[in-house]
Amino acid sequence: MAKEGKRSVIKTVFKWLLALVVIAALVVGGYVAYVFVAYDRIEDNVLLKVEGAGSGVPAAGVEYKLVSFNIGFGAYEPDYGFFMDGGKESRAWSYDRLVANMEKIGDYLLAQNADFINLQEVDTDGTRTYHYDERVALNAKLNAYSSVYAQNYDSPYLFYPLPEPIGANRSGIISYSRFAPASSLRRSLPVESGVRKLLDLDRCYSVTRYALENGRELLIVNLHLSAYTADGKISDEQAEMIIADMRAEYEKGNYVVCAGDFNKNLFSAGSDPFKASDSEFAWAKCFPFEKLQGTGLSLVAPEGAGKDVPSCRNADGPYTPEQFVITIDGFIVSNNVKVISSRVEDTGFAYSDHNPVTLVFMLEE
Repeated sequence: MAKEGKRSVIKTVFKWLLALVVIAALVVGGYVAYVFVAYDRIEDNVLLKVEGAGSGVPAAGVEYKLVSFNIGFGAYEPDYGFFMDGGKESRAWSYDRLVANMEKIGDYLLAQNADFINLQEVDTDGTRTYHYDERVALNAKLNAYSSVYAQNYDSPYLFYPLPEPIGANRSGIISYSRFAPASSLRRSLPVESGVRKLLDLDRCYSVTRYALENGRELLIVNLHLSAYTADGKISDEQAEMIIADMRAEYEKGNYVVCAGDFNKNLFSAGSDPFKASDSEFAWAKCFPFEKLQGTGLSLVAPEGAGKDVPSCRNADGPYTPEQFVITIDGFIVSNNVKVISSRVEDTGFAYSDHNPVTLVFMLEE
């Protein structure tokens, strides 16, 4: 009888364990199904709403200033490291610190007195940013500008990393201007397929048009190319698409200025002051310069004083002078745009894992 009782207990325990395994499998399977079903790419060629108080149009023969800044969803203060870069954090330190840092970013941008501002990684509703709408805060600060927002992605809730998952996040890019755009369009970029699409999510660039009195158009392109790719191939394909679109516009006689985060080394291997091209990071490989040949377009890698100011740090932990740095933020311009100056602004990564970059340019007659 004792043996039969023992067998009965073992069978009961086994049944309970089996039931737990089945339940766990159903939960995991259901979650995986939810993530893939919830993933949805935004359609291509979406007209964007122009808001704000910008007025008038640009003109040829006048100097203009453009600032481009990946604000790192407002979280990347100097003591911040991001889990996908080798750090520990997945969310901003706190709601209060996030709001305070966004206030500083807004003040910094306002003080630049720029004619155009391109921003990347602006969260409008996210777990990682405590559901704080950064677009509203920036628009309030830059209320004398017109603004165009293009949503990059709206990710499903990701239960990673534990114990503080990054959650669900909606993020995008914003283009500001002192002038009144004629129109703006969101273009969808190629992205990774399979599981990797959940790491890099959706990607886009925006094209904002300004009608000049000389009959031509100025196109300001705002972009944020992929970083977390398998081998960098996707970001090359993204660059090819943008170059083809810009070339077509230049051949029509239009002016084109593209500014943003390329997630590619904008210096060639021989001229890179930071030797970043020697790293194993896929996003640190050199921009495919050969794809610009014969297009009427030029890449402008902004330089700091003496080429010693990078535009980005690898956020594998708090910022230190020994940290891996690189210049991946910059510009592509058509040959009818005269570049007067281009530089990385040295903020010491005070507000983001990126430093802002500035282009001063003129549209040729």
